[in-house]
Amino acid sequence: FPGAKVVRLEQNYRSTPHILATASGLIACNEGRLGKTLWTEASEGEKVTIRGVWDGAEEARVIGEEIETLHRKSHALSQIAILVRASFQMREFEERFITLGLPYRVVGGPRFYERKEIRDAIAYFRVLVQPDDDLAFERIINVPKRGLGDATLRIIHHHARSRRIPLTRAVGELLQTDELTARARNPLFALMSDFTRWRGQLDALPHDELAALILDESGYTAMWKADKAPDAPGRLENLKELIAALEDFESLPGFLEHVSLVMENAENSKGDMVNLMTLHSAKGLEFDTVFLPGWEEGLFPHQRAMDEGGITALEEERRLAYVGLTRARKRADISFAASRHVYNQWHSPIPSRFIDEVPDDHVERITAPGLYGGGAAGLAEDGDGLDYAPEATRYGGRSPRTIEGTAHRVKVTANPPASKSGIRAGDEVFHQKFGYGRVNAVDGDKLEIAFSTGVKKVMESFVEPA
Repeated sequence: FPGAKVVRLEQNYRSTPHILATASGLIACNEGRLGKTLWTEASEGEKVTIRGVWDGAEEARVIGEEIETLHRKSHALSQIAILVRASFQMREFEERFITLGLPYRVVGGPRFYERKEIRDAIAYFRVLVQPDDDLAFERIINVPKRGLGDATLRIIHHHARSRRIPLTRAVGELLQTDELTARARNPLFALMSDFTRWRGQLDALPHDELAALILDESGYTAMWKADKAPDAPGRLENLKELIAALEDFESLPGFLEHVSLVMENAENSKGDMVNLMTLHSAKGLEFDTVFLPGWEEGLFPHQRAMDEGGITALEEERRLAYVGLTRARKRADISFAASRHVYNQWHSPIPSRFIDEVPDDHVERITAPGLYGGGAAGLAEDGDGLDYAPEATRYGGRSPRTIEGTAHRVKVTANPPASKSGIRAGDEVFHQKFGYGRVNAVDGDKLEIAFSTGVKKVMESFVEPA
């Protein structure tokens, strides 16, 4: 249109200059933007805090204590938000808040133990240790689908009522008669046999391993893996977090008792509450204080998103980080953990690249003594620790070149296929997260690479020739 011009809406009426400068510096790393610099007439306020902690449990403890301190100073809980990248991160905060007696609400979705997949899994565990729990058995008798119709379920309920016995016992008795069709008998017999076998392993296997076994052998995990809905991967993450939660308890019955207390606490929560939500749910909202936990490579930016979408997905992750920061009016607190219990395994992630992209003048970096070689004054280098001091090498620089071990022995054909940029099987490449590796195979823009940590499949855009 002739005479058209670009008008940048740059004045911000929500956040402090430190928060805006931090967010603007971060989003400036995205390419192809028209470019704008947010400004405000508000006072400078507090710098954005970047805090390193030992693990996810300490992260939840530190944030919980910070919230308690703020609340004692008359800070409204409703003006505090914790924004996570993935819903499975919420569990540790929910557990901590219940311990502290801090009321909270989950915005944009149910609480962790109220999610469908978690309720289903817990129902399996309840039937295992409490076979008379009719509500639990009724929930999982046909989940995943076992081909049991309404007529079969009516027969089971009628038999249980007439004999005044639990549903599981009714099924056992019906399997000894001809009242059920063969189509119903076979899956019911298999289900009851599974529970008998699982009960026999209660004392033989660690309870978290048994729980994972139940979800796998019942077909429940496979059901979500086969589900093409966009929320299915998140449900699988939640199930893995549930298994991880079991490690904190001595037995399955002890865990189930804890869950009952958690659910009772949730029903009694009302009034002024802390807000807990994902970054996607936070768009359009604002709070005086915002905590942003889990800023680690693989978690935020999320590895699955980057593997599937390359640079485009990385920039979308960065926009999410920008959204998170700009939800804060007065205070923003970023945190990352040196180790995290994810998918029932301990991982030692490196801090998110986003942490290195924010301007130093507007942030205060704090970490526990000894974490990455750091000290209380900031994230500084000490021996082999990661370096976050402004004057030293920044995150993203290459570590000393080391490729060793049998994982890197690859067979190279005479004329291996090349990627779009010319990378072929056998070539050495560098990845910012995994370091140096050797290409095993090329499939279009996807590469299979052997790193010292194992074989990974990554997008070509995330590596460069070594």
